[in-house]
Amino acid sequence: MTPLAVLLALCAAACFATGAALQQRAARREPVHHTFDPRLFMRLLRRRNWLFGKIPDITGTLLQALALRYGPLTLVQPLLISGMFLAIPLEAALDRRRPHPRDVIAVTSCVVGLGAFLVVARPRPGVAEPTLMAWLGVGLGSGLVVVVCLALAHRATSALRGTLLGVATGIFYAGVAVLLKAFTGRLFADPFDALTDWHLYALVMAGLGGVMLNQNAFQNGPLAAPLTAITLVDPVASVVIGVTAFHETLSITGLRLLVEVPAILAMVFGIWLASTRPGGRGGDGEMPGARPGK
Repeated sequence: MTPLAVLLALCAAACFATGAALQQRAARREPVHHTFDPRLFMRLLRRRNWLFGKIPDITGTLLQALALRYGPLTLVQPLLISGMFLAIPLEAALDRRRPHPRDVIAVTSCVVGLGAFLVVARPRPGVAEPTLMAWLGVGLGSGLVVVVCLALAHRATSALRGTLLGVATGIFYAGVAVLLKAFTGRLFADPFDALTDWHLYALVMAGLGGVMLNQNAFQNGPLAAPLTAITLVDPVASVVIGVTAFHETLSITGLRLLVEVPAILAMVFGIWLASTRPGGRGGDGEMPGARPGK
């Protein structure tokens, strides 16, 4: 493992966790909007606490880009899940309550499971740039998962809807990470050429789509449901793309499977636990129609 990439990824995780807690607090106080409804985004742009939450979010993205410069997707993206340890207590602190025990168990299960998988699988770097066919495969596969999640979320409510939207958001963010890795490599090689490259414009579109969908996810149920889904699906999808498109390698044979299979089951259990916790969109003890002062 590259020590610099690990350090940068952990710092990025802390920034993303802080941004998520602040943005979720603002988003859940807005009226529920349809998915990708631009009115929600426009309303949030007028909230100072939501805008303040974008500062650590942007900082985390810059740190993530640097981490991807020095390490593979299969290493950097899973490390971002460590931010879940910070986001759940931050949400509880902002709401002046203790973290819900079910949330703590869900987060711990996901973090331990993915951490164990990462240590045993020993991710190693591959190619710097996927082929065109690989990019098309990534786009089609990711798009199909997002469409299915949005269709199911249309009829779901509360934590389950937040989880489904969180899964779709995680796919978007995995796409952002993949494009960010490719764009960062081109930026260091030829900055002027990188500004006219298609990776940059695809990155902007994926980023905007992810941000808008993320706010819809944050409006439904407690933070643990969408955040667990986002923070788990993002690295898992990134690992899949890293192995298939970037030809990065993982050790998933022999006795290692004795650790990797239970680790995967622990992650599945964690996301199920978070998605099935009862609770309204306002959080524990909060009225759904509450409006904070600006």
